[in-house]
Amino acid sequence: MQPDFWHKKWESNQIGFHQPDVNPYLQRHWPDLAIPAQSRVLVPLCGKSLDLLWLAGQGHRVLGVELSEKAVEDFFREQQLQPQISEESGFKVYRAGAIELWCGDVFALSASDVADCTALYDRAALIALPAPMRERYAAHLLSILPAGLCGLLITLDYDQAQMPGPPFAVTDAEVQQLFGGDWAVQTLEEQDVLSESGKFLQAGVTRLEERVYRLTAQ
Repeated sequence: MQPDFWHKKWESNQIGFHQPDVNPYLQRHWPDLAIPAQSRVLVPLCGKSLDLLWLAGQGHRVLGVELSEKAVEDFFREQQLQPQISEESGFKVYRAGAIELWCGDVFALSASDVADCTALYDRAALIALPAPMRERYAAHLLSILPAGLCGLLITLDYDQAQMPGPPFAVTDAEVQQLFGGDWAVQTLEEQDVLSESGKFLQAGVTRLEERVYRLTAQ
């Protein structure tokens, strides 16, 4: 996916991927990770997700990374927050309280940028990327994130031949292939969500599963 694709999505408000509520899997499974308060949590491709607020509400420092400046500005405007804006490591950085959103390419993050991150939350990043970029993304995370970091990964799995992405289908086998060699991967939950997903039903998709994984960098 080229950056222009996502810029056009946000500019035209074609953001069906944006959830109007905090993700229920995050609320259900995050407490079991026992991430200490004040930990810094990396949220790649965060958009204007309300999950950022929820994580901050748990006492965490939140580092979101988002390509679209419109999404970043919308987040702070809609939450009635006044961010301080600066430049850091080639990113335009918006900060307000415990939340900082870095506007730029997630692949430009360096190990020094995330050296103090001890947790990861990926609801929308992996499934937003086509297969070759998913391989690059997983390898990039491994190369920059500190050992011992843990977090949640949420995926969708369906017959990709029945509907083009994004969001893209990511099978359990692919998650194991991408992360299993260098991360500890634990499946926490799997749900059949086809009946709740009008877009997929209208496209003729015949199965749709969401999976939640616990990932730990080794």
